[in-house]
Amino acid sequence: MYIGEFVIIFLIAMFIIIYRKNDGTESFYNFFKKQFHGIYERYAPYSFRTISEKMKDLKQEYTIKDYAIQIVMIGGLAAAISYLYFYSLIMVIIYTGIAIAFIPYLAFLRSKRIYSEYLFEQIQVYTTNVIMEFNTTQSFVKSLEGVRDSGIVEDPVLEDIKTMINMSYQNGTIDESIEYFNQKYPYYMVKNMHQLFLQITKEGAKDSGEALENMSMDIDSLVEGVYRDQMDRKQFHTKFLTFGLVLFFLVFVMQILLGKDSYLQLLDLWYVHIVLHAIIIINCYFLITGEKYYNEDVGGE
Repeated sequence: MYIGEFVIIFLIAMFIIIYRKNDGTESFYNFFKKQFHGIYERYAPYSFRTISEKMKDLKQEYTIKDYAIQIVMIGGLAAAISYLYFYSLIMVIIYTGIAIAFIPYLAFLRSKRIYSEYLFEQIQVYTTNVIMEFNTTQSFVKSLEGVRDSGIVEDPVLEDIKTMINMSYQNGTIDESIEYFNQKYPYYMVKNMHQLFLQITKEGAKDSGEALENMSMDIDSLVEGVYRDQMDRKQFHTKFLTFGLVLFFLVFVMQILLGKDSYLQLLDLWYVHIVLHAIIIINCYFLITGEKYYNEDVGGE
């Protein structure tokens, strides 16, 4: 039996074992997930617990099936590429293990993107409705209270709106509450809208209708730009992954040109191994960097 066939059979068997939802697999999955939760709680750029809880609320959290599919797809691809490069079972095992170890990180990047998209939608609702409420109340704090009581905004934005209201009443001014919210959510639409309300509050609310209408139009333009950027990113992401995978398989083209026997003779040279490892590492770095860019915060500065 060829090594490649052995690897394929091994990956299929592993998929079947992981996919079966018996008590043993469930316990192993929960233990595995708990360990990574602990790691990310300690080292993630921002709270993994907050993102994880929101993923559950949004029903976007990876299931056992999702992780199993990721393991088979990414692990299988890594196994095929490493075998194609080195024709070595040891290299196949090493690179397959490294690829599978990156799956939780890729899942975290995806969660960050979904979470940031959710926050942006909440901020869009917040800014639009504060302006609408202000047209009726002519008071920034009363507008915040109206949005708070409307039930259209959810945590964590809702909790921060409550904090803004408390700070405004305690300080007798909206300056500090606005600064607090701007730091938590550094979106252009938030800063621009808050700056307008500061001017209206300090200079008086006369003839503010036209300014608020223009601000609403500016917010609509900003939102449209962000959603257009999301579509562009998705298109870029598909092309980027295709290009990245093509780079990996250029070695296969070289083998066709040289012949497999000639390529195997090159593998006897130690510096050829260094070059091949360098190609894999550089391509992987290229792909991971692209994934990070694709999952960057939506609408933020």
